[in-house]
Amino acid sequence: MAKKESPPRQEPDQARAVIRMLRISPQKLNLLAQLIRGLSVGEAMDKLAFSRKRHAVDVRKALNSAIQNAQNNHNLEVDGLIVEQAFVGKNLAIKRIRARARNRAGRIKTPFSQITIVLRDISGYTFEKKEK
Repeated sequence: MAKKESPPRQEPDQARAVIRMLRISPQKLNLLAQLIRGLSVGEAMDKLAFSRKRHAVDVRKALNSAIQNAQNNHNLEVDGLIVEQAFVGKNLAIKRIRARARNRAGRIKTPFSQITIVLRDISGYTFEKKEK
C-alpha cells in the first residue's frame, strides 16, 4: 500500500519560503520579521534594503525567494502580494566550553534560528470600509 498523499501546506493563493540555520538569535531575528509583517512586497523590500541590521540581507533573500515561488509555482502576480506571515523559530544551538579560573568551565551557547515568510495574493479580494 502506498502512503496517502498529504494535503498542500498552503492555500493556492499563498507562497512561502524558509531559510534555516541563520547564525543569529531568534529574538534578534524576530525584530526583522516584525518589520515586514503585514506590508506589501514592495514596501517590505524597501524596509529591508534600508535597514541597518546585519541579517536584513538574509531576510531579504527569504522574501525574494518567496516572491519567486509565488511567480513560478503558483502563477501569482507580484503587485498583489502581501507578507501575511513572517515568523521565526529556534534551530540548533552549538554548545562549547570556555576555560575559566580555578579549573572551571563556562558554557558558550551559539544559537541558530530559521525564518518562514508566507505571502498571500490579495488582488482578487474586495475590501469594504466600515462606516461609523
